[in-house]
Amino acid sequence: MKKFKTASLLALFTVFCSVASYSQESETKVVDEVVAQVNDGVITLSRVNREVKDAIDSLVAQGKSKEDATKMIEEKRGELIANMINEELLLQKGKELNVDQDVDANINARFLQIMKEQNIKTLDALYQEMQKQGVDPQQVRDTWRRQATREAVIRRDVQQKIYWEPTGTDLKTYYEAHKSKFTTPETVTLSEIFLSFAGRNPATVREKGKQIVAQLRAGGDFSKAVAENSDRPDAAKTNGKVDTFNVKELDPKFTKAIEGLKAGQYSDPIETDDVGVDILRIDQRTAPTSDSKFDENAVRMAIMQESFPAAQKKYMAQLREDSYVKINDTYRPLVSPILFAEERSEKPVSDKDKKDKP
Repeated sequence: MKKFKTASLLALFTVFCSVASYSQESETKVVDEVVAQVNDGVITLSRVNREVKDAIDSLVAQGKSKEDATKMIEEKRGELIANMINEELLLQKGKELNVDQDVDANINARFLQIMKEQNIKTLDALYQEMQKQGVDPQQVRDTWRRQATREAVIRRDVQQKIYWEPTGTDLKTYYEAHKSKFTTPETVTLSEIFLSFAGRNPATVREKGKQIVAQLRAGGDFSKAVAENSDRPDAAKTNGKVDTFNVKELDPKFTKAIEGLKAGQYSDPIETDDVGVDILRIDQRTAPTSDSKFDENAVRMAIMQESFPAAQKKYMAQLREDSYVKINDTYRPLVSPILFAEERSEKPVSDKDKKDKP
């Protein structure tokens, strides 16, 4: 349910403040250590330590003690380095595939969404607000660039190929064998009142949410409540209208919140990713049916979702096979069993193999 999962500017600041502070801490480091070489790129110890620190800070923010968070992340250091090597391979593949245009569009859309939600008129104004909070906009952009590049490569080189691979006969055969997947699902049309935590005491926002729900359930005017309380841009104009959703595809927290509710009824306040509180109104609800219907796109998507995990593992194994990956002797025992697990299980690796495999 994407419209309920977009982070507020405040949450964005929280995520990236630790990145900014770590950069300052590492400025005095003169000599760095190469943990792994990936073709022409390198993974440095300072970069690994930064990822470790960010992961620890994230767990602490979720309520873990510093000691417990540190222990949990340090136990996964080998997995973290393996993931960084895989990311480096995908970023290099992204350059080869020239995905820059798609990536730039993705990043710009994310900034524009935040500007819209926070009612900030220009990109320069957004950057200034970020800098006031101690967040470097370029670091945010770089982090999003890596994420969008990874996603673009997987989408282009894995998902699209799986999607278009089945023939017409394959699609019909799959449909006949899985008709229950293609029945009409239960759908729900929702409107909302969103109360942001940004700049406010979360406890006060939560209490306000409870009061609004009580007023609405007592017969209060929903349109008036939206106009007076919702922090969504243009909420008054849209009357809080969100969209129609397949109930099975909703985030579980929303599915649970609206379970058993009928048209015209309201959910309890739902806290969304430390960003704010949502109050949902059920506008319409349609029951599922047992009648199946062939839809080419739906069948292709079902096949893709089923095949994707194995296809992605195979793709990453092939990327590693085609690349030069050299892991520092100090870290090889931690990383190689994780990084090359798939290859190791499939075939023995020759001593003459030039790549750094177990």
